Amino acid sequence: MIDTGIFENKKAAYFTLGCKLNFAETSTLGKLLQERGIRKVYPGETADICVINTCSVTELADKKCRQAIRKIARQHPDASVVVTGCYAQLKPEEVSQIEGVDLVLGAEQKMDIPLYLDHLLAEKQSGKQIAVSPVKEIQSFIPSCSKGDRTRYFLKVQDGCNYYCTYCTIPFARGNSRNASVDYLVQQAKEVAREGGKEIVLTGVNIGDFGRTTGESFFDLLQALEKVEGIERFRISSIEPNLLTDEILKFVARSRKIAPHFHIPLQSGCDEVLHLMKRKYDTSLFAARIARIKELMPDAFIGVDVIVGVRGETDEYFDRTEAFIKEMNISQLHVFTYSERPGTQALKIDYVVEPKIKHERSCRLLQISTQKVESFYASQIGTCHYALFEHSRKNGKMFGFTENYVKVEAPYDKSLVNKVVPVFLEKLNDDKSAVTIKFNG
Repeated sequence: MIDTGIFENKKAAYFTLGCKLNFAETSTLGKLLQERGIRKVYPGETADICVINTCSVTELADKKCRQAIRKIARQHPDASVVVTGCYAQLKPEEVSQIEGVDLVLGAEQKMDIPLYLDHLLAEKQSGKQIAVSPVKEIQSFIPSCSKGDRTRYFLKVQDGCNYYCTYCTIPFARGNSRNASVDYLVQQAKEVAREGGKEIVLTGVNIGDFGRTTGESFFDLLQALEKVEGIERFRISSIEPNLLTDEILKFVARSRKIAPHFHIPLQSGCDEVLHLMKRKYDTSLFAARIARIKELMPDAFIGVDVIVGVRGETDEYFDRTEAFIKEMNISQLHVFTYSERPGTQALKIDYVVEPKIKHERSCRLLQISTQKVESFYASQIGTCHYALFEHSRKNGKMFGFTENYVKVEAPYDKSLVNKVVPVFLEKLNDDKSAVTIKFNG
């Protein structure tokens, strides 16, 4: 039984590191504590409770988490500091040893945070507390939906992964693939519509694998969300190329609401490296998916994830990746530098890439990405689209995104915030980071 009185007049601060999925989950944690009477701190206030949701995708992510935890603990010296997320699940003892940390919660425990805080505050226990289940015991799906500081909402539809790629720790941090039901997620989308939301990004660890819990499919989910009134558009976050079926592509191409915007992991453009990674596709399949998208949706935006410097990536293999990427009709690269992760199978691969070489490869691909973005934006000049404008304001300008993810800018007009309006794409702005527009009608 939770003693709600112990939470009276308490103030909480929330900090999120990592992916959009983490932001969605932090939002849910905040709602849980708000229901217990714990309000969010105002700017400049000192918190009684600090909740830190961490990432552990790379060694650099771990380092950033440690630095953030120490800084937050110093800024709120009398607060109860709670750390959860992937870093907490993977390395709970290490996290607990960071000065200022009072409570470490794993993936299965994070949504029981009011109960653990009740024990922590009421019993005034001394010493560190750790509540982390082994990864095999992670079974629950945590519904999460967040708005954040932007206009878009992020709806968690799936969690966990069954793929166990050799370089990745996510299955060890989040468990096996699981999901909410289509009906439940439709209700969540309707709630966003009631709040005035116009755009929802569907998030998860491996969303194309949706349905393992409920016997449904990601295609079933898209069909159901298409019918939700009040939402102007849905975006699909990262989806594996082998799970991006022709059925899904044809549906998106004729959809009124699913945006022609794809984020597809490639990771390497060399089949030998994909084999070492234990990915579930080859470059031939990936190229076929890109070609099919462009056949059905010529103006679709395609973002692609690539990892450089993995074990086994020789100079020749990287050169193949670079050449393959140059050939692909894609719009942007998200480049990640490989990081050694304890417990992963990749550590058994002999060939190790030097840090200097990793950096050089990353720079080469980032340069290609800049060219790809500018080329895609330029290809859209003179076309008409619908843009959703956001709250952000810079140098008298406001920004938004078209349905196919072209960033647009216009003179700031408060009345346009969270509005979807028809626009004509006029020209690239001075630094080629966005497109200036004229309003259509």
